[in-house]
Amino acid sequence: MKEVLRQLKQYRKDTYRCITFTTLEVVMEILIPFVTAMIIDKGIEAANLSAVYKYGALIVAMAFLSLIFGALAGKNAAGAASGLSANLRESIYANIQTFSFSNIDKFSVPGLVTRMTTDITNVQFAFMMVIRIAVRSPLTLVFSYIMCMIISPRLSLTFLIAVAFLVIVIGIIMVVSLKIFKQVFRKYDELNASVQENITAIRVVKAFVREDHENVKFSGASKNLYDLSVKAEKLLSFNAPAMMVAVYFCITMVSWLGAHFIIDGDMTTGDLTSLFSYIMALLMSLMMLSMIVVMISMSLASIRRISEVLQEKPDLTDPANPVMDVKDGSIDFDHVDFSYKHGSGKNALSDIDIHIRSGETVGVIGGTGSGKSSLVNLICRLYDVDRGAVKVGGVDVRRYDTEVLRNQVSVVLQKNTLFSGTILENLRWGNPQATREECVEACRAACADEFIDRMPDGYNTKIERGGANVSGGQKQRLCIARALLKKPKVLILDDSTSAVDTSTDAKIREAFAEKIPGTTKIIIAQRISSVQHADRILVLENGRVDAFDTHDRLLETNAIYQEIYSSQMEGGGDFDQPA
Repeated sequence: MKEVLRQLKQYRKDTYRCITFTTLEVVMEILIPFVTAMIIDKGIEAANLSAVYKYGALIVAMAFLSLIFGALAGKNAAGAASGLSANLRESIYANIQTFSFSNIDKFSVPGLVTRMTTDITNVQFAFMMVIRIAVRSPLTLVFSYIMCMIISPRLSLTFLIAVAFLVIVIGIIMVVSLKIFKQVFRKYDELNASVQENITAIRVVKAFVREDHENVKFSGASKNLYDLSVKAEKLLSFNAPAMMVAVYFCITMVSWLGAHFIIDGDMTTGDLTSLFSYIMALLMSLMMLSMIVVMISMSLASIRRISEVLQEKPDLTDPANPVMDVKDGSIDFDHVDFSYKHGSGKNALSDIDIHIRSGETVGVIGGTGSGKSSLVNLICRLYDVDRGAVKVGGVDVRRYDTEVLRNQVSVVLQKNTLFSGTILENLRWGNPQATREECVEACRAACADEFIDRMPDGYNTKIERGGANVSGGQKQRLCIARALLKKPKVLILDDSTSAVDTSTDAKIREAFAEKIPGTTKIIIAQRISSVQHADRILVLENGRVDAFDTHDRLLETNAIYQEIYSSQMEGGGDFDQPA
């Protein structure tokens, strides 16, 4: 709760003003029944018309003031609640930017989306109700009870019975509903995951005619959420009947006992009239409090989930005195062990001990799940090793400033991502200060210029969200050009030429040799033709180094490489290359 409220920041004044205006609004409303009693006793029953006018004018003035204070309180409540939700979204988003891949894996993408949308909306509404109704209701309850005590201390004792009854009922509802709402928000994550997965892969769904299967899967997630929501609402439905029992009990007791007191001369008609007003105000405030309890029950689960993200510390942090310069592109793996879940005993990489010279071109090849992507993720420190060390430029990557390291280790990931905007804007993700000429030169090296020049607006052509209006090979070449603009000391291509033909692949490799000879190049590929011209080739098998040598030596000595070569080159060549 403290972590969430800390995000109020500049909106604290709005919160305090709302509480102040709400208090003044309640004071005005509480005094109106008291003045009404004076009109009855000193004006109507005493046949004093001037007293009726005087006290009537006073009621009108107090009602007008109550209206103004209420409007000001509502305005400040809206500002404070909206400001809190805006600050929460900004803080969560900023914290997510610091997360490592392992932090994001912990929450899942749909889980983070739910926290930034549904959970924050719940907190926003709950906060608005808290600073308005949760302030107004207790004040109304306390002031009403004080006025009741002033009018008739004996009758006021009956209210305590109703209050005690309601506190017990509301307490039970709150405890049980909190447990249910925790499950509800987990089901929201599952629902979001189903929607996100379906929309992201909608082309695949339609290509395999799996719409019915996806509908069934979504219906299952929706049904789970429905069942839990109904369960929660059934429990909350006890709130209103309990409230009405308390209301009718109080009205019955006050009517019966009040009549006796008037007959005995212990109470006036005006007092009884105002007492009924205070009873209704008191019980209505209790009813509003019960609504607040429901909202808080829902929001507490959201607050807990939001706080988890705000309090999450990134697994990867910079050292106290980080190294701010990468000397060269040499890479050393010193007996490295790595697992995605530390301490699980299931290593993605085991005892990796290889040394790559600066400026060397290294191919990486191996079967699915052999650890190729895991290996290169350690070079730019997307994850930390469990044992051993990864060094770039002779320095352990954990000693670098993360931003400095990643600016010098450029990665074209297996999954290529483009953003909404022009081609130029996408290219400048690699270097925001890059000139148009530098962008054109990078595209030439990545063989992207040939299709960009054919586009109607050239480099100003708009890229749709996710690069939907370019092909897979075009997307890969744009991502390679984007990486080249960083002018890195290490360039990693993680299977990022798989969608281009072998002729274009060869041109890209030639451009690398000519344009960036001093850059260390690591090329992960599924086909031999992409790596056979590398200085050395690393063969991985089940997360271990099976061999690390030249193409010719591997053909002579390594069974795995021989098998891959035979299946691709002697069995008909690559998909677009004749045997």
